[in-house]
Amino acid sequence: MGATDVERTAREIEAENERLRARVATLEAELVEVQARANAAVASWEERAYWLDRWHLDLNALMRRPGATQLLGALRAVRSLVWALKRAKRGLKRP
Repeated sequence: MGATDVERTAREIEAENERLRARVATLEAELVEVQARANAAVASWEERAYWLDRWHLDLNALMRRPGATQLLGALRAVRSLVWALKRAKRGLKRP
């Protein structure tokens, strides 16, 4: 193995190291983004749990009561109606 072969191998190794460093930087940035989204989701659920505790509401016990499933279905129907009206309103605003 001559000096040029050693230099070429060294350049190839250095190029590979640079590619790996760039990939690690990309993965680290992706990890930070995923962690931020996870933290935001956890914070949101913690806030919901806080208010449920503050109001002394147990959703499991509430949903075991008679009529809870029907009430939930009615709320979902109302919500879908509101969303449909909002979509229709946005459709009418378009020029």
